[in-house]
Amino acid sequence: MVNRPGGPDALEVVRLPDPRPGPGEVLVDVAAAGVNFIDVYHRSGRYPLPTPFVPGQEGAGTVLALGPGGTELAEGDVVAWANLSGSYADRVVLPADRLVPIPAGVPAELAAAVLLQGMTAHYLTHDTYRVRSGDLVLVHAAAGGTGQLVTRFATRNGGRVVGTASTAEKGHAARLAGAVEVVGYADQEVLSAVRDLTDGVGAAAVYDGVGAPTFDTGLAALRPRGTLAVYGQSGGAVPPVDLQRLNAAGSVFVTRPNLAHHIADRAELLERAAAVFTLVRSTGIDTHVGRRFALDDVREAHRALEARATVGKTLLVP
Repeated sequence: MVNRPGGPDALEVVRLPDPRPGPGEVLVDVAAAGVNFIDVYHRSGRYPLPTPFVPGQEGAGTVLALGPGGTELAEGDVVAWANLSGSYADRVVLPADRLVPIPAGVPAELAAAVLLQGMTAHYLTHDTYRVRSGDLVLVHAAAGGTGQLVTRFATRNGGRVVGTASTAEKGHAARLAGAVEVVGYADQEVLSAVRDLTDGVGAAAVYDGVGAPTFDTGLAALRPRGTLAVYGQSGGAVPPVDLQRLNAAGSVFVTRPNLAHHIADRAELLERAAAVFTLVRSTGIDTHVGRRFALDDVREAHRALEARATVGKTLLVP
């Protein structure tokens, strides 16, 4: 729980009675919970929440009990969720209509690792800018959990990916995900790679979860009428932008999309989840899980994430 916003030490392990599901809710035994930068923002107060609160926006586990009222779920079903609060727990009560059944052959831990970031990658590469055959796209932090999945979806659509990464180990992970070229974050290194692979035209799209440190480079890397999607700010928020810069860059598009607006409808939620699980089963991305921490070690999990000491997805395993 977080009783007062702050650094990793603001995370406290507490013991509470098992929650009870109300109408339209189910009690879930948590197999794994994902650790994301939005959890850091909530913990630190950058994205304020009423205190006290239990962090965690995604996970997977087994349905233990059903609340009053009808639901398509049954006790024993294995489910996953994204964008639902309170996942850093042994057991959690969740709304039944926001849970996604996990198909056979997909382990619960892997479902917890890929659902939120996978659906994010899916809408980015299919809706924000739909990657087409032959497109060259730039993916910042391509070795991260979302970056790897953006790369995989982009390449499945026929695109080519230039990724950025800070270490050789991370560069290797980005290439395994399908990037044709991986470079550091230096402006000229990135721009040279994009220009070389597009004969000077530029990238069709830039997918940026870093924010302030990479925004200018992304804007400069675009082709005329290209799209820059800033979907996160692990490196800090992007300052206000003069719209005339978009004209000067070639009538380009800049957007700040959010997963919540792309899964608000249950049919769309299930459709995106199915696309993610299809990707998992067809590519066998079991290497996507980078590090596992016990719930009692949640502070160390946050420290590792903030220090950029993780590759792929970080999980808390009760």
